[in-house]
This record gives sequence, structure tokens and C-alpha cells, in this order.
Amino acid sequence: MGVTDTSPEARTVQLDILRTMSGEQRLLLALDMSLFARELARARIRLENPTWTEGEIARELMRLAFLPGSLPAGLP
Repeated sequence: MGVTDTSPEARTVQLDILRTMSGEQRLLLALDMSLFARELARARIRLENPTWTEGEIARELMRLAFLPGSLPAGLP
């Protein structure tokens, strides 16, 4: 297991809760966590680039998610 800030006791509680959840509940939890992470990234981009439009923010969010470098300047 990698580095963690969760105590072994808390980890046991987490695993017990996850074991009681249905597959659908675990999938919905993962989706919620993914959406939350995306909103955090969007907020950071907004803070770092206060003059950007929503389109520019969305473009940067996609770049961060899928590309290692900057997008070509000519792309919308």
C-alpha cells in the first residue's frame, strides 16, 4: 500500500462501509468523487486565470485531463 494519512483503524471502518455498499452505490460514490475532483481542478484554473472565459477554463481542464502538454494555439 502507498503512503496514506489514514490510520489503520479509520481504514478498517472505511472498508467495512464499502463492503456494505452495493455495486451501484460504490459506482455512484466513485462518480461523485470524480465530479468533485473536476470541480476542484476547475476552481484552481479559475483562480490562476481570473480573466479566462468558461470555454478557456473547460479547454484547460480537458488538456490537464488528457494531454501532457499545451494544446496547439489554433484549436478552439
